[in-house]
Amino acid sequence: MSGATPGLPKPGPSKPGPEPEPRAWQRMLSGRRLNLLDPSPLDVEIADIAHGLARVARWNGQTAGAHIFSVAQHSVLVEQVAARLSPGCGAELRLAVLLHDAPEYVIGDMISPFKAVLGGEYKAVEDRLMRAIHVRFGLPPERGDAVNRILKRADRTAAFLEATRLAGFSLAEARRVFGRPEGAPADADLTPWPADQAAERFLARFAALTA
Repeated sequence: MSGATPGLPKPGPSKPGPEPEPRAWQRMLSGRRLNLLDPSPLDVEIADIAHGLARVARWNGQTAGAHIFSVAQHSVLVEQVAARLSPGCGAELRLAVLLHDAPEYVIGDMISPFKAVLGGEYKAVEDRLMRAIHVRFGLPPERGDAVNRILKRADRTAAFLEATRLAGFSLAEARRVFGRPEGAPADADLTPWPADQAAERFLARFAALTA
């Protein structure tokens, strides 16, 4: 016996509903929900940044040592080098340097060649996150020329040290890629820190610079 009701038309195939919007937010351990497409400074917490960066590997993890060399440890190193390159620089500049890779707590650390392949869309997401982070911690939304000049030199020096001591680069190869290091601390600690220690030391520098 047919399941159709006499006198009524047979039901046709159901129409598909609208496709759900793709999820563009990440839940943080603090409980914050950060929207990557429209990040709010109110959803940025320094503890989330420290926790995430301490677990993101530089060099795609291709480094020597029992632990990854984390973006948190790299950030502390770059800030240390910047202070040597510009001894009179203030806490605001050094804070901007410390936070220069902060968006990677959400989007991870992609090596420069892969960023070039992805092009502008990756850069747009990174820039939106950076502006939200800067506003959250009282910095200008955009890095100024003075910060960028110091940051570029310090970042390249840190990359040179990491490349030659941890990532298998020869000195000649590292000089071709990163140039000659400037302001490299003789006592720079490049022994990879455990994640908890990297987060603690990153937070300690943040606290010192925002006191």
